Amino acid sequence: MNHWMVTITPENWQATKNLGVTVQGFTSKQRKKVERMVNGDRLLFYIKDQRLFAAATSVVSNALEDKSPIWTSVHPQEVFPHRVRLKGDWVMPEGQELDAALIAPRLEYIKRWPPEMWPLALQGELHILPRVDYEVIEGEMMRLLKPQAMRTAPTPNRREFQAMRRARGFFRPQQNQQQPAPAPINLGQAPVGPGPAGNQAPAAGTGIASNSS
Repeated sequence: MNHWMVTITPENWQATKNLGVTVQGFTSKQRKKVERMVNGDRLLFYIKDQRLFAAATSVVSNALEDKSPIWTSVHPQEVFPHRVRLKGDWVMPEGQELDAALIAPRLEYIKRWPPEMWPLALQGELHILPRVDYEVIEGEMMRLLKPQAMRTAPTPNRREFQAMRRARGFFRPQQNQQQPAPAPINLGQAPVGPGPAGNQAPAAGTGIASNSS
């Protein structure tokens, strides 16, 4: 599995969002790199003019070719024909994208450059990142978005809650469930059977014990 990063303009990021972050196209120059993308790879979005990390996604197809016009370039003939389908894992809301200047100094990929020149490391359209760098950026997105997802999650009803407890092994029977009644004890009847030293127990109601001969 490879961890990719695409450098994109704000206008083209908006075009990707308009499609629900379900597909991304790359320029003709990136054909060989895109052909290396496979189902299960990861793709990070970096908005170069604003220096923001905008989304972490999963690639859910192999490379495909499509020339329908979606994204724009300074070269009018460029139609971004080399594409992959995506699943948006963590898509930052507008205005909450990650400031790359706060994260870039922690990345292994950036250390080839002087700290003050880190934006040069992210020039170019498509990069392969070290896994640890991808996870640092994705982790920051998770940290910001996961509490929001938890707050908006629906509260389970009583039946769903009990099913969850059963599945996790926490279910206990209710306290008001009917328990089987104990067997009745008859105090008016003496036990029947041989007594100590072979004596027979007295017959009920007689009070006379039978002696052994």
